[in-house]
Amino acid sequence: MKIAAAAIGALCALVLGSGAGIGNAQPGPPVIGGGSGIVIDDRSLCTVTSVGHDAQGRLVGMTAGHCGGAGASISAEADRGAGRIGRIAVSNADLDYAIIEFDPAAIVPVSRVGGVTISGIGAPPAFPAVACKEGRTTGNTCGVTWGDVFGVTTETWTQMCVVEGDSGAPVVVGSTLVGMVNAYLGVPCAGPEVGTNMSAIMGDLNARGGIGSGFRPI
Repeated sequence: MKIAAAAIGALCALVLGSGAGIGNAQPGPPVIGGGSGIVIDDRSLCTVTSVGHDAQGRLVGMTAGHCGGAGASISAEADRGAGRIGRIAVSNADLDYAIIEFDPAAIVPVSRVGGVTISGIGAPPAFPAVACKEGRTTGNTCGVTWGDVFGVTTETWTQMCVVEGDSGAPVVVGSTLVGMVNAYLGVPCAGPEVGTNMSAIMGDLNARGGIGSGFRPI
C-alpha cells in the first residue's frame, strides 16, 4: 500500500502472508468471518477483514490487497480439505484492499471470530481511542490509535501487535469496523500497525460499482 511517504519508507515492512499453520478438517462448511485465516492460491496466509453482502446480494468479503491479485483462489486455513471457497474478484494496490467473492454454499458466514464482533462500518478513530484487531497469527490485540500521522487521509496508525499473516485483519472500535491491517513499521509487535480506513475502501468501492459495492457486514 502507499504508506505515508518516503520519510518512513525505510521503516515500513508489509505484513505479508505467512507459510505457517496447518488446517484441520471440520464437519460441514468452514466458518468464515472477520479474523478468519485464509490461504491464497495454496501459498500465502492472510486474514479476512469481514464477510457480508454487496448491493447485488453477492456473498463477499475483504482482505489486504497484497495478499493476492484478481482471480486468486481462496481456501479456509482451518479446513484446507474443503477446497476452494471463493476467489479474489477485485484487488486495489493503491489502497491495498481486495474483495473476495465467496461461494455461498462453501462457507458459513459469521459476524464474530475470536474476540472481535463486527456489527457495522464506521469512521476512522483518532487519538487517544483504543482499537483492536483479530488476526490469524497473533489473535486479538489492542492499542491506542495515533491517527492519520502524515495526513494521508486513507490510513490510521495504531499501537497494536501485528506480524506476518495478520494482513487484512479487521480493526474495530467496539464492534464497529473502522479499518484493516496492512503493515507494521519497523519491528513486528513493537512498531505501530498501519491500516487502510474502511471509509476510504467503501468510498472507492462504491465509486467503482460492481462486486463489493454497497458492502454490508453479516
